[in-house]
Formats: sequence, structure tokens, C-alpha cells
Amino acid sequence: MSKIDAVRSAMMQAMKDKDKARKDALSLLLAALKNKAIDKHADLTEEEENAVVFREIKQAQETVDTTPADRAQIIEEARLRMQVYSEFVPKLMDEGEIREVVAAVLAELGIEKPTAKDKGRIMKTLMPRVKGKADGSLVNQVLTGFFG
Repeated sequence: MSKIDAVRSAMMQAMKDKDKARKDALSLLLAALKNKAIDKHADLTEEEENAVVFREIKQAQETVDTTPADRAQIIEEARLRMQVYSEFVPKLMDEGEIREVVAAVLAELGIEKPTAKDKGRIMKTLMPRVKGKADGSLVNQVLTGFFG
């Protein structure tokens, strides 16, 4: 089942439950997914669908971060959107899982003691393996921890 179908199904359930706030959040996510598919002129891959959902979560987080504290309703709506959207993304890798992937990449590239010079080469191999599964800044932080 594609994310579009899953979101549409959840939206229908929210309508049946008369949960207007959840329905509105799902409606926005559905629109973002459909717009991306229209722009691409084809069905979205799972990675592309996840990227759209992550982007929507990030935008909602930015709304929370930049909205003045006296605008509580806007902040609450953005938090609800983030909560609803997080149901549609895969669980992100934790630091330990990322460390394992980094160690595997280092072994594969034959690098025992990585230096800052090796970072570009390592990231080129590493990022396709963790894309959409891990936070990029956390991956960078874990990799930096391997430098001697």
C-alpha cells in the first residue's frame, strides 16, 4: 500500500471519528504527497514518499520554532501535524545502528584510522545506505567520532 493510500485511509477514519484536527493534518500531508507525484509525472518510490513526509515534519517543526509564544493555537496545530506525520515515516536508525554501518563502510573501504581527508570518500559510500533511514546530522556526528 502506497503512502498516499495509507494517508487517505487514515483521513477517512478521522472523518468517521469526527476528529477534525487530525483530518486537516492528514489532508495537508495527502496534498503534499499528491503534488510531488504530479510534479514527477509518475508514482513515488517509498524513499520519495518518506522524503515528502520528513519535509512536512521539518516544516511543522520550523513553524513551532518560529511562531511567537502568544500564538499558542498555531503552535499546537503544528505539534499535532508533527505527531500525525510521524506515524507515516519509518523508525530512524539510532546512534548504535549508524555506528555499525559506518564501521562496515570503513572496513569495506579499507580505512583503519579515518582522517578528515577521508570524510568525502566515506560519506559518498555511507549516505546512500542510510538515506531516509537516519538523520544526516547524526550520521555526520557519529562519523566525526571515528576520526582519531
